[in-house]
This record gives sequence, C-alpha cells and structure tokens, in this order.
Amino acid sequence: MTVNRTMRVAVIGAGSWGTTVASIVAANAPTVLWGRRRDLVDTMIRDRVNPTYLADFTLPAELEFTADMGEAVGRADVVVMAVPSHGFRDVVADAARHIRPWVPVVSLAKGIERSSLKRMSQVVADELPGHPVAVLTGPNLAKEIMGGQPAAAVVAIDDKVIAEELQRIFTRPALRVYTNPDVIGCEVAGVAKNVMAIASGMAAGMGFGDNTRATLITRGLAEMTRLGIAMGGEGLTFAGLAGMGDLIATCSSTQSRNNTVGMRLGQGESIDAILASMNMVAEGVKSSPSLLDLARRHGVEMPITEQVVAVCHQGRPASEAMMLLMQRRRRSEIG
Repeated sequence: MTVNRTMRVAVIGAGSWGTTVASIVAANAPTVLWGRRRDLVDTMIRDRVNPTYLADFTLPAELEFTADMGEAVGRADVVVMAVPSHGFRDVVADAARHIRPWVPVVSLAKGIERSSLKRMSQVVADELPGHPVAVLTGPNLAKEIMGGQPAAAVVAIDDKVIAEELQRIFTRPALRVYTNPDVIGCEVAGVAKNVMAIASGMAAGMGFGDNTRATLITRGLAEMTRLGIAMGGEGLTFAGLAGMGDLIATCSSTQSRNNTVGMRLGQGESIDAILASMNMVAEGVKSSPSLLDLARRHGVEMPITEQVVAVCHQGRPASEAMMLLMQRRRRSEIG
C-alpha cells in the first residue's frame, strides 16, 4: 500500500496497543508515536523496540517517536488516543492545546470515566468540541497483530467519508477493517467485554472448563447487548466484531490482562496483589463499578457485572460469586 504523504497521524500513548496501532498506520501514512516517558521514547528511537510492552518486535523504520505533545499533534491530520480511561481526559486536555481545528480523534480506550460515567468519545467531545470522534475496536490482541496474524477490526463513526479514510489508514494485508456508524454500541461493547473477561478468567482459575466459559460468554453477551440498546446502540453491533468477536478473544486468551486478573482471582489471590504485580492496566477492574452504575441508571439487569464488582471491589470470594450466579431465579432465555 502506498504511503499517503499528505496525511499525518499522531498516536498518543506508547503502551502495547498504542505501539501496535502506530506500527500499523506507519505503513500507510507518516506517523509519530507519543510516549509520556522520555526514557522509553529514547529507547524506541535508539533500538526500534518497545522493551516495556512489546520487547519481541522490531518497530517500523518509518515510525517516528516523541515525548513532546506539541510536536506529536501540532501537524497531525488524525490523532489517535491510546491511553487508559482513568487518565484519558487529562491527556486529551493536554493535546487540545496543540491540535488544529476539526482534526478527527480516534479513541482506542475501552473504559468509562468513573466520575462522570461518560464514554471516551464523550470525554473527547467535552475537551475538543467540534472535532469528529471515532472508535477503533474489535478482537485485536497486540502481539498477534504485531506478528502479522490475520485479524479484523471496526472503526466506528457516523460520518461515512471520515470512516472510509480511517478504514484506509488502519487497514493492512493481515488486518481487515470494517466501518460501523454505531459509536455507542462499539464503546459499550468494548467496556463490557473486559468485565466479562474477568468473570471468564475466574471460572478458569477455579478449574472449570469450556461449558462454563461458553455460558459466561453467552450470558455476558446478553448483558452487554441489553445495556447497549438501552443507551442507544444497535443490537447488530453486539453480534459483530466489536461485540461477540472482542468478547470471545478477551474471554479466551491468556494474553488478555482482564482474563488473567480473573484467573488469578479464581485461584485465590487478592486483587491488590494481582494489580501490584502488573505493569499494564486491566481496564475491567476499574470499569466494572462504572458499568454497573450505568446499568442501574438505565434500568438494565447485569448479574455477571454485579458479581465482578463484588469480587474486585468488595472482597467477595470468586467461588461465592459463581455460586450466587448459579442460584439466581429461573427465567426464560428470550426476553
């Protein structure tokens, strides 16, 4: 694919997924990756590797790096936000001082702002009014994408022209990108699947097998679909890559941070010990109370989410949470 020399892209956040997306886009357009840590940026410039998050992969020769926000976004035609939800607003506010008017912003974060219960696209709208906002999501594990394994993703925005240009920027021979106008549904799915992955991991950690995982994935999909529709999303989104696709990948893979957290909880470790040992954010832990608050705001029942909150934030043992789920009242699957 020919590099588009008229389009410059800035990726903000040098974690595993931000670095991966920057590496993808660098093949299609001049791209700069911003990292908060100067030492990490210097290492990536010198060694063409991100030793903290993707030590086994060489980064593209054409990818640029900087720790200067103004340098990163000042000339950008597209800004991609790849920072966790708990620090998302502060970083967007910092970038807002340098971004030119009307430049599209793409969110990679799969979380909810705790204080406001806003989705990340809404946070961007607060800090950058007038800028088009898109979401890139789907079943995309960073190491598999970096390794060139076949995969697909979704870019969600309700502007067809912008959607198709972003689709071009993110597409690679081994990464097929679809468009979807349903920003709400894609964001709700991205948040909820992390919470469901913790539940799936807990079941695996307790020694349960494929039947249990399939049950949690299926009922988790029902929960997230109910909430997404109640918030204004489209039901079909949850049957697609942003919904079922991402849910299966996150609930099944040992590369998933949220699944790993759940597995260790199921094995009896404390949440504090687990989080202290990790160098990357497990969004589902932070997002689960916010997701439950949104469900209650919209009158939606989310029993799996309730139990994940109880285990991660209220000290309930994973075994007790599983027992409570199995003892819920009998009901129809449909309706």
